[in-house]
Amino acid sequence: MWVWIVAALWMGTVHAQTPDVGASMRTERDLVYRPGGDPDGKDKLDLYVPTGPGPFPVIVFIHGGGLLQGDKSIYAGLGQYFVRQGFAAAIVNHRLSPAVSHPAHIEDAAAAYAWVVRNVERFGGDPKRIVLTGHSSGGYLAALLALDPRYLAQHGLDSSSIRGVVPISGFYDVELLAPSRPRSVWGNDTAEWRSASPVRYVRRDAPPMLLLYADGDEPARREEGRTLERALGEAGALSAKSIQIAERDHRSIIARFGERNDETASRLLEFARSLVGDTH
Repeated sequence: MWVWIVAALWMGTVHAQTPDVGASMRTERDLVYRPGGDPDGKDKLDLYVPTGPGPFPVIVFIHGGGLLQGDKSIYAGLGQYFVRQGFAAAIVNHRLSPAVSHPAHIEDAAAAYAWVVRNVERFGGDPKRIVLTGHSSGGYLAALLALDPRYLAQHGLDSSSIRGVVPISGFYDVELLAPSRPRSVWGNDTAEWRSASPVRYVRRDAPPMLLLYADGDEPARREEGRTLERALGEAGALSAKSIQIAERDHRSIIARFGERNDETASRLLEFARSLVGDTH
């Protein structure tokens, strides 16, 4: 049984307990970001925006689930949390394996991001102040979108539109992971595994990146964060840092996000505000 199934169940419970912000927030659910329709509703995102004149800086969040499962609805509490911190938030769905394989997941992430850039202003968000984040496979997609220029280029964009990236317990070298995952995710071609790996696209002009991971993550996952940090530094990237979050594991680093004295949330918010300005 995949650990992701268990993760989805407890994350839904935790985030359902997050208090609603009610009248202080505008919520737009099931906004279609990719024309053509998807029978499973994976072509949609939810948008959470503070009330007030705006425009508000935006956090785009991509859920985890190993590219095999997960849904934006699990993270309603996360969207509400970001609103309370003065951000608009877009919580993104993407198509899942085995129905699709790479590069469909990252193509969806790119389409959702491009939709936010082009549409968030009419909802009160600022398209020039977007921070991209995600957990686990969502962190992988966030990093790949920021580093491999092909996917944003399909929408007439490049990574200069991303103020910063915060992968949370992501993975960055598909060659290390693909052999243990269903072939429906990345296929069988090892050259395609390399092509799907964020670490292959490090460059000097990469967006500022904060790589967060848990002290309870698997050792290989922790090392991937440190490896990507080193590779970005060697490429001359001006801002790339990895931080280990204490007393968290792969599950709790996102399930306990925003709790009192939670370092994951405080690190992300400090980083985001350093790039987009104070939100209060």
